Amino acid sequence: MTNSPIEISNVSKSFGDLAAVRGITLSVASGEMFGLIGHNGAGKTTLFKLMLGLIPATSGAIRVHGTLTGDHAFRQVRRRIGYLPESFVTYDNLSGLEVLRLFADLKKVPRRACAEVLERVGLSAAAARRVQTYSKGMRQRLGFAQVLLGEPDLIFLDEPTSGLDPEGIHDFYAILRQAQARGATIIITSHILAEIQQRVDRLVILDSGQIVAQGTLAELRTQTVMPSVIEARLRTGCGAMVGAALAHLAGLELRVADDGVRIGCQAAQKVAVLGILAARADSVLDIVMHEPSLEDLFLGYGGAHVRSH
Repeated sequence: MTNSPIEISNVSKSFGDLAAVRGITLSVASGEMFGLIGHNGAGKTTLFKLMLGLIPATSGAIRVHGTLTGDHAFRQVRRRIGYLPESFVTYDNLSGLEVLRLFADLKKVPRRACAEVLERVGLSAAAARRVQTYSKGMRQRLGFAQVLLGEPDLIFLDEPTSGLDPEGIHDFYAILRQAQARGATIIITSHILAEIQQRVDRLVILDSGQIVAQGTLAELRTQTVMPSVIEARLRTGCGAMVGAALAHLAGLELRVADDGVRIGCQAAQKVAVLGILAARADSVLDIVMHEPSLEDLFLGYGGAHVRSH
């Protein structure tokens, strides 16, 4: 953990009788895009604020770039951090460029960097317009622009694509990949799980202030008993024959129709299932495989408590 830009050791945070974060130990590797997901109230925002040094931990320790968040020296570390809160609020009577110049002054970044950053986020044409005329998506782009000022090597993003259209989301992640390519470490939360599942390198799932699962998407899939689903479209009349061959494998969830089969199986059974289908290739027209999505895994780990929200 010593080379990690973020080291969290047995951290808890309580607000009166409410335990918002409970005994979290976690490290984030340098240069990775790290996902933090959980239902409302799971502790994501509290953990963000703890890592940013905005609130103190009740117990445990957090080090960012080797410095404890409670130390006086952490003020200098903050200059290397970019942060976009879930709701980016700024001065409506200022233009987009004026807002960015204000942040540049606060970050001790040369003002000449503002125009280039606005261009990167697609706001050059609106730079002189007052922010009160901006759409929600434009405001979010402006918030992202202030994050990028100074080329921070640690970036925190809380629901960053709220208000962005599909093109804006694509552009947003393209810029993030550029930042990651130059060595930036990125921590991101999102309720749009399908959006981040192929983009984060690793993630944790929080529930009631605790980590209930962590790893890559592939690792989380192997940690669960959630089945993969294989659907085979067959020539009409072949369903019974193919279904009978598959029935010899124990533990499968089989749905057989005259022109197709749907097979639920564990990871260790996939090769055997595909082998049976391949041996009957003259009957098979198409095969589609569905792996558990991040949303499936999230609901599986969270159980009824997650589904109730």
